[in-house]
Amino acid sequence: MGRARRRVVAPAGVELAAERPVAQVLVDLPLAHLDRPFDYGVPAEMADGAVPGARVKVRFAGRDVDGFVLGRAESSDHGGTLTPLRKVVSAEPVLTPEVAALAGDVAVRYAGTRSDVLRLALPPRHATTEKRDSVAASEPRPWDREAGERAWAEHPPGPAYLRHLAEGGSPRAVWAAAPATDWPQLLGHAVAAALASDRGAVVVVPDGKDVERVDAALSAVLGPDQHVVLTADAGPAKRYRDFLAVSRGRRRVVVGTRAAAFAPVHRLGLVAVWDDGDDLLAEPRAPYPHAREVLLLRAAREGAAALVGGHAVSVEGHQLMRSGWAHLLSAPRGVLRGRVTTTVAGADEFSLARDPLARSTRVPGEAHRAIRDALETGPVLVQTPRSGYAAALACERCRTPARCRVCAGPLAITSATRPPTCRWCGTADEAWSCPECGFRGLRAPVVGETRTAEELGRALPGVLVRTSGGSHVLATVDDERAIVVATPGAEPLATGPTPGYAAVVLLDTWLTLGAAHLRVEEEALRRWANAVALVRPGGRALVVGDPQHPAVQALVRWDPAGFAAREAAARREAHLPPASRIATVTGEPGAVDDALTLLQRPPGAEVLGPVPHLEGREAHPGRGAEPESRVVVRVPRAHGSALSEALREVQRVRSARKLDAVRIQVDPPTL
Repeated sequence: MGRARRRVVAPAGVELAAERPVAQVLVDLPLAHLDRPFDYGVPAEMADGAVPGARVKVRFAGRDVDGFVLGRAESSDHGGTLTPLRKVVSAEPVLTPEVAALAGDVAVRYAGTRSDVLRLALPPRHATTEKRDSVAASEPRPWDREAGERAWAEHPPGPAYLRHLAEGGSPRAVWAAAPATDWPQLLGHAVAAALASDRGAVVVVPDGKDVERVDAALSAVLGPDQHVVLTADAGPAKRYRDFLAVSRGRRRVVVGTRAAAFAPVHRLGLVAVWDDGDDLLAEPRAPYPHAREVLLLRAAREGAAALVGGHAVSVEGHQLMRSGWAHLLSAPRGVLRGRVTTTVAGADEFSLARDPLARSTRVPGEAHRAIRDALETGPVLVQTPRSGYAAALACERCRTPARCRVCAGPLAITSATRPPTCRWCGTADEAWSCPECGFRGLRAPVVGETRTAEELGRALPGVLVRTSGGSHVLATVDDERAIVVATPGAEPLATGPTPGYAAVVLLDTWLTLGAAHLRVEEEALRRWANAVALVRPGGRALVVGDPQHPAVQALVRWDPAGFAAREAAARREAHLPPASRIATVTGEPGAVDDALTLLQRPPGAEVLGPVPHLEGREAHPGRGAEPESRVVVRVPRAHGSALSEALREVQRVRSARKLDAVRIQVDPPTL
């Protein structure tokens, strides 16, 4: 039985609203033990402005703090006099009931607080913009069902998915897009099908380059002024203007980066995320939610359709299919064979006979021949995993890593005309010599895209060589005779009368696969698939790497779903996500020990660690503070919710007792 609701008692000299004089306010405080609504009195003069979703200021612990009105009530279970609201900052209902509920779900899922989630979900207020009315959208262009089904025809379950969506259904699918697919156009038709059922849509992509492509596709399919773009770099006024257009119901389609997952779309019918394995979709701020999981929580709560797409299939995407929650949309083998031919340098005896060093040379003769041949018909993309010139150096004779004499940091060369320079302290060492053998020669075991472009330019004189990576990223290139050397994620689109690259060459695959990363093979295949997908239909891709490696084989066969199933099976054997739910607890050693003592461990919980944690800093002697401590808590997937709730309780107790802070991250992208 809950506590009885009591008559509202107004403070002396304050007249409360005649109707619903109680405001339930979520106070904007990051303290876990205060993550609940508090009742405040609504003065009569604020009755019209203190609507659910409005921003207010309230008195809390002797100071004025911000908050949001979650609801209004006739009575309160508070036993004393209610403190009145201090001010209605804005009567604009920016926090819709659906987003407020979603914020609660995300806070529970990631063991965080709703105030932290709302800081990610709601843009800062821009008062001047708020005073202006939002322009209503024009009449949407009727959806061309035949054009949509033709666009999805090469992914056979796709047309049925669109029909179900247009009829008001909520189908859920994992989409493995074929190479050389105009995926933004296909997403545009999926959104159009949702609009045809008088519902809205949210599309989330990893970065601004993808946002621009989907923005153009939506304009082409839906017509102008039917959607808004929500990105962090849009500027405060434009971002808030577009947000208000959505919250006021003037627009029902949103495309943007990870924060767009919380967009207050009315009558949501479809949530879609592209390239869900990209780490840009993982929020780096507490409580560290992943956009894919936010959208899936939202689809479940609001009964919307879901589309998780990419050229590669993430392990989490496979888990959705394995559980029966979603179905696979993919192209048949015949379509895939006609799109691209992928081979591995030195994969057979004939190739090795022509070039015995094909498997050991960084850019073997087969790669040079592939580039020269493809340049006859169009541009060529060369992907290398590192940016810069020479990212690491070693003694040419004994292979001892080259270190700085001042701080023992790693030396690197940033250009062909600069001496070796320390990556930590910036000290140049023009007279370096090996401390082991005294030799003065250097070699570069890790070469960046700038050095790669320089080498290819010397090997192929007269050919234009362009680079894309680091702070210099190209959005597009023409279909002229040129070589484009790019790092993963920075590959420009090849546009023109015949869009796409004539060939794609993947270098240094050993470096991508050699990272100390929980998802190293999955991430490698995702990066390679995204590059190969930029080829024009009928083009060629060449991989320089181990032909027997499972990730390379999956790329050659173009079998991302099969590789995801293999990775998922390995994760189940190792008790790793998504087969298990894990959480990391990081902080000062004493604070981590206190958190473990407070943790009520769910059934089957395992604690791994503690181990030192350097927060991404490279460990080197004599420098930096004492490392923090980190533990990993692991439970079976069935007890994942119990673990999140137990960690939330730890945060509440820690906050109430003012114990030292710890960072809790549920299902981190990597360990």
